[in-house]
Amino acid sequence: MKTRIDTDFVLVFTLVAFSTCSGFYLPGIAPVSFCEDGKGGDDCQTLIQLFVNRLDSVESVLPYEYDVFDFCTDNVERRPSENLGQVLFGERIETSPYKFSFKKDEKCQKLCTKTYVKGKTEDKNMLDFLKRGMQLNYQHHWIVDNMPVTWCYEVEDSQKYCNPGFPIGCLITSEGRPKDACVINGEFNKKDTFYVFNHVDIKLTYHNGEGEGWRGARLVAATLEPKSFNNAGADKPTCEGRPMEVPVLFNSDVKITYTYSVTFEENNAIKWASRWDYILVSMPHTNIQWFSIMNSLVIVLFLSGMVAMIMLRTLHKDIARYNQVDQDDAQEESGWKQVHGDVFRPPTKGMMLSVFLGQGTQIFIMTFITLFLACLGFLSPANRGALMTCSVVLWVLLGTPAGYVSARLYKTFGGEKWKLNVLLTALLCPGIVFADFFLMNLILWVEGSSAAIPFGTLVAILALWFGISVPLTFIGAYFGFKKPAIEQPVRTNQIPRQIPEQSFFTKPVPGIIMGGILPFGSIFIQLFFILNSIWSHQMYYMFGFLFLVFIILLITCSEATILLCYFHLCAEDYHWWWRSFLTSGFTAVYLFVYAVHYFFSKLQIVGAASTILYFGYTAIMVLIFFLFTGTIGFFACFWFVSKIYSVVKVD
Repeated sequence: MKTRIDTDFVLVFTLVAFSTCSGFYLPGIAPVSFCEDGKGGDDCQTLIQLFVNRLDSVESVLPYEYDVFDFCTDNVERRPSENLGQVLFGERIETSPYKFSFKKDEKCQKLCTKTYVKGKTEDKNMLDFLKRGMQLNYQHHWIVDNMPVTWCYEVEDSQKYCNPGFPIGCLITSEGRPKDACVINGEFNKKDTFYVFNHVDIKLTYHNGEGEGWRGARLVAATLEPKSFNNAGADKPTCEGRPMEVPVLFNSDVKITYTYSVTFEENNAIKWASRWDYILVSMPHTNIQWFSIMNSLVIVLFLSGMVAMIMLRTLHKDIARYNQVDQDDAQEESGWKQVHGDVFRPPTKGMMLSVFLGQGTQIFIMTFITLFLACLGFLSPANRGALMTCSVVLWVLLGTPAGYVSARLYKTFGGEKWKLNVLLTALLCPGIVFADFFLMNLILWVEGSSAAIPFGTLVAILALWFGISVPLTFIGAYFGFKKPAIEQPVRTNQIPRQIPEQSFFTKPVPGIIMGGILPFGSIFIQLFFILNSIWSHQMYYMFGFLFLVFIILLITCSEATILLCYFHLCAEDYHWWWRSFLTSGFTAVYLFVYAVHYFFSKLQIVGAASTILYFGYTAIMVLIFFLFTGTIGFFACFWFVSKIYSVVKVD
């Protein structure tokens, strides 16, 4: 009873610790202070610069730069330096004409007027592109002081939701049905008409530093409300009256005047360190996630405990029975001991298996370190692109473990083509990923998307791969081949043993298909939120829970593979090498099936290019996950088989 209480206490403590970890983050930048005009200095700025990022849509995988839509631009555009992760994710941050003096409220300030003349092909193309953006619900993403400018509004049950983006505009269809954001205003009611959000009311909230040891004030929130006003041609717009209509048919000249208002509000209750909380807390999945994840984790932990208990009790009885009976009696029995002379017979295509395991080890270590750093808060949403940058750099630097594991296992399998082994480990799986990525990049380049990786960045990635990762893989392989082959606990017979007829459930394919169910069941809830963050452009920040689910995935992959491996050995089928890899690796197939289901049931993606991009990037994720989970299953099974055959008496 005491043991059970202690176990429950540890479980509860672990969950509390991880939930705390999921809410904690390090902003990644130093705080910036702002002062009123005439009171600034080196430690206190007076001008607040608003930055614009690329625009994206839930109906298209193609993001576009701000300038492509013909909005008002800054006289002298400046781009802050972007890290590798930001470039790979297609972020294109630049300065905008929105500049504010601290604590100086402004009302209906005109930025510029864009005129589209009927009959001019260039104007028609620009206006058509703007209309297309409104039809596909493309969203602005603005940044002030490294914070997203959010659009906060009420959803069902009077809950407040803060969206880190806001739409360009919206469309009333030919049937009079309002699409997307057109539902917010009853004046948006004209059929076959686009309504442009050409005005924004911006509110900047600050925390005053008086009495807290620092000058000026720090921004703690930035919100806006998009509006539409027809101020075309007015030198001094009033930001009142009818909304800005753009007909579907370009029958006359169109003038769009862009304006803004800004107000400042003091709120000393919000601390600078927790200024992201109002965005994260309002995420629509936050309240759902706590119970569902807890429930999933408890169920999986319970199942894992049951599997472990059954395995330990059954194995203990088996080993005791085999060690007590005479050898002649044992030969008449069936069971896993009978295949001791064949269980370590090298697998067919051991070269490919060792290469996959080397790459899987590299991915496993990379994932573990990345999630651990993210859990500590170093890779928070405030630190843009840090997650991807960290993953790529770690993968490049972890070539040595990949080469070592691949070479050592290949030597254990009796392989002699060591040069080919090293080359395949360094080039095969990364080459497949890079080829897929390059093809996707070609599509993005043809479509003119901002997510298209510049040629220089592609060269830099190749330089990291061939200049650092490949040599490190060779170094690891050198040490792996220098080491002696892994010593097996029992000798392998010269003549292979005949495998008896197998029942349906102990045949390879049914076992492999069943093996991925439990691991996938432990991750599918988190998978939904991860896919949401990637394709629906929602922030993902619960890395504490993700790290805990990662640990659960390790346990379930290991135990499911060990359990099925034990059943196959009991049925005297000793071909466990590839099967152990494929059993847990089959979780990736369920991941792909779920991604297909998510595409058709949750997304509204339209267009051939976006569909190809979705499945192209999904293929990369599935391959990486296949290598990752397969490697976990293999090493768990390898440890298990080595352990049980080392504790039985074999003549």
